[in-house]
Amino acid sequence: MNSTDQPLVKIRGLGKNFGSPAAPVRAVTDVNFFIGRGETVGLVGESGSGKTTIGRMLTRLTDPSAGQVLYHGGAEPIDLASISQRRYRPLRAQIQMIFQDPYASLNPRLRIRQIIGESLDTHGLHRGAARLPRIHALLRQVGLNEDHAERYPHEFSGGQRQRIGIARALAVEPEFIVADEPLSALDVSIQAQVINLLSDIRRELGLTMLFISHDLDVVEYLCDRVVVLYLGRVVEIAPTKELYARPRHPYTRALLNASPAPDPAQRRDIPLLEGDLPSPANPPSGCVFRTRCPLAEARCASHDMTPRQVADGHWTACWRDE
Repeated sequence: MNSTDQPLVKIRGLGKNFGSPAAPVRAVTDVNFFIGRGETVGLVGESGSGKTTIGRMLTRLTDPSAGQVLYHGGAEPIDLASISQRRYRPLRAQIQMIFQDPYASLNPRLRIRQIIGESLDTHGLHRGAARLPRIHALLRQVGLNEDHAERYPHEFSGGQRQRIGIARALAVEPEFIVADEPLSALDVSIQAQVINLLSDIRRELGLTMLFISHDLDVVEYLCDRVVVLYLGRVVEIAPTKELYARPRHPYTRALLNASPAPDPAQRRDIPLLEGDLPSPANPPSGCVFRTRCPLAEARCASHDMTPRQVADGHWTACWRDE
């Protein structure tokens, strides 16, 4: 299936400012991309690039300052960015989030059956005698046992707690999941197990997913396409294989160069990134990456950062591909 034929989510001109209108901090600026039905899109970039802010706007945990989030889950698209929280509430069963910290996202005072059961109660699903069998089935689906339903979060390892978080997200049978760095709080030895679990679940259930991560190896394994962010702006979008084989933007190439590679000869021709991200309260003019780009030239200071198509499904915000 060509994901462009049946998009589930379309993000148009999405923006988020913090602080006062007189001195805004531009966390996200004019972000545009889509997520096809059944597709997993990776959202990557350094810390502070706006990844989590975008994820929270898609789930309405944070209200956008500008733009649209068009959700095509029904007969007519719904703009999640503009509807009220009251109108959004029925959609929460279709749009779920897996959080970064599996312990902080679980209520330590509740048993696991109560934590998962809260979602079922909120949406009126699997009531009465059907409730506990549903919880048991969910625990088995994520690789846990039925007797785990009676335990508390502190009795589990980090990997097990993330499995519980995944089970809670799946409880209401969502169509779209935002996974916000779900591996970053886990030991490396456990990460592969959770990656394989997510891969199996999305394939079995036909889920659509936005996978937020800074781990480029995981993104390469799990995602169909990749959106690269820098200082709240999209600098490149491409199918995963295309992006890793032929990255066009200097920032993308620097990120890939910094990623550990089994063969040192595969290191790319862009030096490692130096310096820190500029302040989003005072971003550079033109291309916001120019202050750290080893290829920057004078025209970069006035360059329009709107991504341009350079190949089939491949977009970049660098003028060198004009």
